[in-house]
Amino acid sequence: MAKDLVFLLLTLLVFTASCAFSSLDGAEDSLIRQVVDEEQDDLLLDADIHFASFRRRFGKKYANAEEHSYRLSVFKANLRRARRHQKLDPTAVHGVTQFSDLTPEEFERNYLGLKRPSFLKEARKAPILPTNNLPVDFDWRDRGAVTPVKNQGSCGSCWSFSASAALEGANFLATGKLLSLSEQQLVDCDHQCDPSEPSACDAGCNGGLMTTAFEYTLKAGGLMREEDYPYTGTDRGQCKFDKTKIAASVANFSVVSLDEDQIAANLVKNGPLAVGINAVFMQTYIGGVSCPYICGRRLDHGVLLVGYGSAGYAPIRLKEKPFWIIKNSWGENWGEKGYYKICRGRNVCGVDSMVSTVTAV
Repeated sequence: MAKDLVFLLLTLLVFTASCAFSSLDGAEDSLIRQVVDEEQDDLLLDADIHFASFRRRFGKKYANAEEHSYRLSVFKANLRRARRHQKLDPTAVHGVTQFSDLTPEEFERNYLGLKRPSFLKEARKAPILPTNNLPVDFDWRDRGAVTPVKNQGSCGSCWSFSASAALEGANFLATGKLLSLSEQQLVDCDHQCDPSEPSACDAGCNGGLMTTAFEYTLKAGGLMREEDYPYTGTDRGQCKFDKTKIAASVANFSVVSLDEDQIAANLVKNGPLAVGINAVFMQTYIGGVSCPYICGRRLDHGVLLVGYGSAGYAPIRLKEKPFWIIKNSWGENWGEKGYYKICRGRNVCGVDSMVSTVTAV
């Protein structure tokens, strides 16, 4: 117990020194340390204090005393869950996030939304690329191909953010211009179904797929700019697509093979990639390289792969981990300023299983 706590404190000190967690105040930092301590029951004695800090930090308000009491009980359960995640994922730091008052079911329903058809069997495959002379480290953020982190809100539209962000990068490579594209166009107008599973259709806040979003965009002619079709975080609205305001168009898209070198090669050549992932550890993730010992590969969240690193910091007892750099769509207050680092090399949480690339006209 004492050794684990020492290693966690060392991890936190390193991250603090590098300003990775500059957004944490003293209360949350103290809470993170306590969450992974064996004496979890002692922490729960002060749960009201930590819950009040959580509410202030994230601006949480509840309708009445009954809802407050219920959310406090969920918060306590998530403290225990964060401790379990920390033990299973010791190279990352887990603790209190803006989702700490949500049950896992609520979190999945409102903030995920990736559908899971058998499309990989039918979809067009990306050509095999040479993998010699790949950079040791690579990040499209340093090359101007990535827009600022966005926030999908409580809408299961992650698939639209993943698809639009991949097209933003592809359009940058094709034109030299970085444009923020409209996710709301996909939410309102895209009802494309996967050909191998007709019941898997893009459905706004009720989920969708990046490949079918690319198919829709190819047929529609393209996506409008976000400023011309702004995001509302709601669906079932009237489609307001205007062909005269298309800002970026799809030339082609394909699925990358489940091979880490091919994924890296496609990333370097074609720009940021649309990726499916299992988000079970993301509800409590704060920073570091997530490399859990056990993680399901049921893909439920769409994100954007923007780069990779050769060696992410790990506690002294563990080797440094190569990692993928993932852009998420839950705002800059989540994770490492909106980004997620996940272990590279073992298809952790299914990150290599659903990868697609798109090219722009």
